[in-house]
Amino acid sequence: MRTFKDNAGRTWSLTLSVWTVKKVRDLLGVDLLDLGGESASAQKPGLLFRLIADPVLLVDVLYVVCKDQADSAGITDEQFGRAMGGDAIDAATKAFLEELADFTPSPRDRARARKVIETTWAMIDKAQDVLDARAEKELPAAVEALLTEMAEMSALGSSSTSSPDSSAQTQDP
Repeated sequence: MRTFKDNAGRTWSLTLSVWTVKKVRDLLGVDLLDLGGESASAQKPGLLFRLIADPVLLVDVLYVVCKDQADSAGITDEQFGRAMGGDAIDAATKAFLEELADFTPSPRDRARARKVIETTWAMIDKAQDVLDARAEKELPAAVEALLTEMAEMSALGSSSTSSPDSSAQTQDP
């Protein structure tokens, strides 16, 4: 069993069972047992990628998994969703994927699921490193271009002709 905290400070326990997997499948049409496999083609990404890339889908799945706890606490799906963001989503994602790997029935399948999850996180970290390096390289030039554009806009605004003020207007005799 894994746990995570939402942004309201509530702790949620994640326990997967056949019943929970069936409930998620019935309510959301999401098969938690399909981490990748055949559906991981370019046309339809596998569940692992979808859960990591789509926080709305992830939170929907988490709510169904935690629904009994939410019902006991009087927490609606809207309240649950409003308390999920930022670090809470990151912690919940990691906890859920670890729980999902542990749920896998066969020791070999469990090991493979953990390896797939670890590899996915490693690839995401590398992609983030590439994006960080690109941003670090390109950001100064982008800021300079923006500052230049703002200065040009400011110069255009100050050099435009303005109408004379009311005291300088001529009056008819």
